[in-house]
Amino acid sequence: MATVDLKDVKKTYAGNVVAVKGVSIAVPDGQLCVLVGPSGCGKSTLLRMIAGLETITDGTVSIDGKVVNTIGPAERDIAMVFQNYALYPHMKVYDNMAYGLRNRGMGKDEIDKRVRETAKILELGALLERRPRELSGGQRQRVAMGRAIVRSPKVFLFDEPLSNLDAKLRGQMRVEIKNLQRTLGVTSVYVTHDQLEAMTLADVLVVMNGGLVEQVGNPLDIYEKPASTFVASFIGAPPMNLLPLTDSANGATLSDGTAVPQAPKGAAILGVRPEDADVAVGAAASAGGLSLPATVEGVEPVGAESFLYCAAGGQKIIVRVSGRSPANPGDTLKVVAKAEKLHWFDTAGKRV
Repeated sequence: MATVDLKDVKKTYAGNVVAVKGVSIAVPDGQLCVLVGPSGCGKSTLLRMIAGLETITDGTVSIDGKVVNTIGPAERDIAMVFQNYALYPHMKVYDNMAYGLRNRGMGKDEIDKRVRETAKILELGALLERRPRELSGGQRQRVAMGRAIVRSPKVFLFDEPLSNLDAKLRGQMRVEIKNLQRTLGVTSVYVTHDQLEAMTLADVLVVMNGGLVEQVGNPLDIYEKPASTFVASFIGAPPMNLLPLTDSANGATLSDGTAVPQAPKGAAILGVRPEDADVAVGAAASAGGLSLPATVEGVEPVGAESFLYCAAGGQKIIVRVSGRSPANPGDTLKVVAKAEKLHWFDTAGKRV
């Protein structure tokens, strides 16, 4: 096991294209750190710099306290699991898992012991004589993970390993990866663009945007207190409702003129999570932090909950309610939210 420390890491490509603009992250020993963000935010480039597959323009990457900037991938004692599995199609599962150990010159008995122990952990024992084309997507991904595990590396690196799987299988594999990482206790860095995947897997969540880190922390802490409007809108499905505020003689108002007397100084945007809002149909709303007249434009029932798409405060907002919706399209109601559930951001989109 080992720590992974990045200090002001930068990456600039030819033509002065800056992919990573100065990232500092500390991944504690045995923790699973997830890098999440939209396509092009620099997360995969960062992972490849940790792996040694990309040169570092500036800054330092340290593994287990040792700076590895000039050390090749093979000497960094890391194992990487790729999006496309990268299995040898002509080799059986056993040989795919054993290949790297044979290249290291490890003895036949030790190789066999490691492969079979790992196959047992991953429930691959009955598949060792099959070739990749005879396996499902989930089984291939487990073989790719097994090939990494047999090496007993200091650090696991995962590059969007579940993106080729269907939704149901992704959910199953998330649980398997999390349980496996906890069992092995190996420090891991995991890249994904899927915020649900990031929230459920991470011990340490790193939200990236435009080559920079927007926020680092515990997933639920980030969800409950996003540092910026970018984080607020990226983490959470549906995303947080963001309502612009305007200063007037009577204080802060929404774009339709609705007064927001509780807005703190410097607030330019009001944020409300869909699940933190509630609705009152055909009656005055109870006293709360926010009470907005709204018109229902659409209702989306999804079983255990329903999503109400409303026009309120001069904006489009989403309200999540439990079970069946109490409203129908065209209904007029009030959207209410408690004061402690409101989020405030300044003109730069930073949390107030």
